[in-house]
Amino acid sequence: MSLIFDAPAPTTIPVQGTDDLFPVNRIFCIGKNYAEHVREMGSDPSDTPPCVFMKPTDCLVVGNGDLPYPSGTEDLHYEGELVAALSKGGKDLDRAAVEDAIFGYAAGLDMTRRDVQAGLKDRRLPWDMAKSFDGCAAISAIKPKADAGNPHATNLKLSVNGDVRQNDTTAKMIWPVVDALVHLSTLIELKPGDLLFTGTPEGVGQVVRGDRMDLVIADVAELSVTLK
Repeated sequence: MSLIFDAPAPTTIPVQGTDDLFPVNRIFCIGKNYAEHVREMGSDPSDTPPCVFMKPTDCLVVGNGDLPYPSGTEDLHYEGELVAALSKGGKDLDRAAVEDAIFGYAAGLDMTRRDVQAGLKDRRLPWDMAKSFDGCAAISAIKPKADAGNPHATNLKLSVNGDVRQNDTTAKMIWPVVDALVHLSTLIELKPGDLLFTGTPEGVGQVVRGDRMDLVIADVAELSVTLK
């Protein structure tokens, strides 16, 4: 028995300060995780359970460089996010088990076809094609958690062409990283290689071809990409 065509190469992410590579299994994302961002999107943060969606692994653009502008949109938005990377898994995990499962953290961009998302919301349909497309996520190298300071209360700053658009603290998450992963583990079995994009603070907005996005998460990572 043999494969009818070659299997895709695995998606891997460099680990800061080493020659190691982190193999990506799945990409989970938490939406509506900062109150002011929920408000700027027209929703009520007091009535916001964890909103979980996924992105395909092969959409991930790793490291600094060019990010493709997707088809099918005239209103592409950036969302700067802290990303947690897991080296262990499990089902119905407690907080201690989740802490043990986290390998490290990275800086990530959740790119969104906002006009597509608005149309899907109006028709009460899933967001898939607003959030999942070629190049819909970018990520920096991963910093091991022992070297990452306190990612649960650190500064997240995103600039577009040098103009600061997002500048906030990860301490404002409605569902902090560990709580979000505990909740997620009640829904599915977490596995080594899973990533969690943990949501974005207020200040999201449109970008166009040629725009450079610089994301800095203090003591964790930096990421710089240009839309092409």
